[in-house]
Amino acid sequence: MHAEQVLMLLAAAVAAGWVDAVVGGGGLIQLPALLLANPGQPVAAALATNKLGSIAGTASAAVAYARRAKPDVRVAVPAGVLAVCCAAGGALCATVISSEVLKPVIMVVLLSVAAIVVLKPDLGRAPRPVLRTRRRVAAAVLVPGVAIAFYDGLVGPGTGTFLVVAFTALLGMDFVDASATSKIINACTNLGALLVFAAQGHVLWAVGLGMAAGNAAGAQLGARMAIKRGAGFIRVILLCVVAVLVAKLAYEQFG
Repeated sequence: MHAEQVLMLLAAAVAAGWVDAVVGGGGLIQLPALLLANPGQPVAAALATNKLGSIAGTASAAVAYARRAKPDVRVAVPAGVLAVCCAAGGALCATVISSEVLKPVIMVVLLSVAAIVVLKPDLGRAPRPVLRTRRRVAAAVLVPGVAIAFYDGLVGPGTGTFLVVAFTALLGMDFVDASATSKIINACTNLGALLVFAAQGHVLWAVGLGMAAGNAAGAQLGARMAIKRGAGFIRVILLCVVAVLVAKLAYEQFG
């Protein structure tokens, strides 16, 4: 690669790490940058290298949040263990299930997420511990650890956003603590998918490690800003990311 391409990828990695740390969706920036920098590469190589960068960012953000926020470790640990396995399963299925089939479904889910956040302005602004019941805790382990993790391995875009909304809706967390908890799960989903891609020989290690460093740096900045600015800031970024995701998927489906 030329120096300009490398600089573009590093800048994209920093930006992706920032977005991922705040509310998820960094793949919207990082994956297109990888495809643009090297158009001749197989898509699987871009997906795999994106996961290598992303795992560094989500792990870095998880550490930053753990120091200043309140991630729910009792939910995150069992959900994370499930997430590694289910994301790996999703990555394996990605070779036989076309993501094109899933795009209309994903758009409907994203629009539903946006509607919930808009129509419930108090969602995620302050913790609501009254919602925490045994059934909801079980759902907060299974939905992120199984369903969302499988989706991340299979398709990917919006995983962090889905996790944040799941934890606010199911357990009544505010957006800051939900983001802190979701980063632990997201690191595990990235790990599960990365293990599969690496075993298949798709990862571009030199490029991916450079992007991993940029992603981690951006994640530190994003996590600290999210903690400093609070739930209102995260809510705005979440709606922006959902809007961009829906627009991207609609363009790919109908454009």
